[in-house]
Amino acid sequence: MTPLRFPALHKIGATVALALSCAMPFVPSAAHAQSAAQAPYPNRTIKFIVPYTPGGLGDSFARAFAQGMSDRLGQPVVVENMPGASQAVGAAAAARAAPDGYTVFMGTQSGFVLNVIASGSKLNFDPLKDFEPVSMLFASPLFLVVHPTVEAKSLQELIALAKSKPGKLTAATIGEGTTTHLASIMFEKRAGVDILQVPYKGSAPAIADLLAGRIDMMFEGGASALPHVRAGKLRVLGSSGAKRSEQAVPGLPTIGETFPGYEVNAWFALFAPAGTPKGAIDRLNKEIQEVQKTPRLQEMALKLGAEIEGSTPEELGTRLRAELKSAAIVMKEVGSAAR
Repeated sequence: MTPLRFPALHKIGATVALALSCAMPFVPSAAHAQSAAQAPYPNRTIKFIVPYTPGGLGDSFARAFAQGMSDRLGQPVVVENMPGASQAVGAAAAARAAPDGYTVFMGTQSGFVLNVIASGSKLNFDPLKDFEPVSMLFASPLFLVVHPTVEAKSLQELIALAKSKPGKLTAATIGEGTTTHLASIMFEKRAGVDILQVPYKGSAPAIADLLAGRIDMMFEGGASALPHVRAGKLRVLGSSGAKRSEQAVPGLPTIGETFPGYEVNAWFALFAPAGTPKGAIDRLNKEIQEVQKTPRLQEMALKLGAEIEGSTPEELGTRLRAELKSAAIVMKEVGSAAR
């Protein structure tokens, strides 16, 4: 129901080099170009732009994928965090990068679907025109967590509390037009309550304020929410998925069990700048599929209530186009596209 730019030449003797440069000044640059064209991909560091602050669900998985890809590709894959503007800052930077296979981007439902619909022509990138799909990475529900001082130990108690204090309870999001915002607004509408939505630049500052008791609640991914739940610093009341995440939180009900049809399952995928060679796209897709099979990624997904999900580049492109159409309807229904 969730509808949001990545050769070395051998040295020669000074006398020979001078003779060649005088006789045929075009030869060195031609040789350099030929060497670059024939060099196997990848032969240098790949930059992985992540539109989140460090420490959240997307960033945690991005770093695990980057390490796995680096191991398989034989070159460093370096995560660069570029949060801001509901992921638009990182997306715009990735769109402007050289389409050479050495820059990739974590495109998400929030940034490539929901924020695009909510912001419209205000954005300086187009997810369909400016990017090449590479592969799905994973999908995950969000977990509704509250500070321990909130006098609610179940979803029903939270709803009753919110109704008794209209406009008083606060909910953190990582910006308008993001999955956390959509999940929170959908809950507010279905429960018939008035909750103050407070946007943050990323998960880290939002969680910090939630832990400090400055914010009452938040819909958040398992990587940043569940460790605090297990430590007793936050209380989890439900998940936004279609089914229970028993491996992550045994016995935790879904919000859909209270409000049938409620489901927010965020997806995360890899994209490259438009024009990136097909050979690079195919190599990245192949290695991602292998990384997804590793015990580290599989165990991480189970622990955080996520699900590893692969795809071909074509399948990802089809999914993105379809959701850009269907999400507009859902967002209009819940009013999250309104400014």
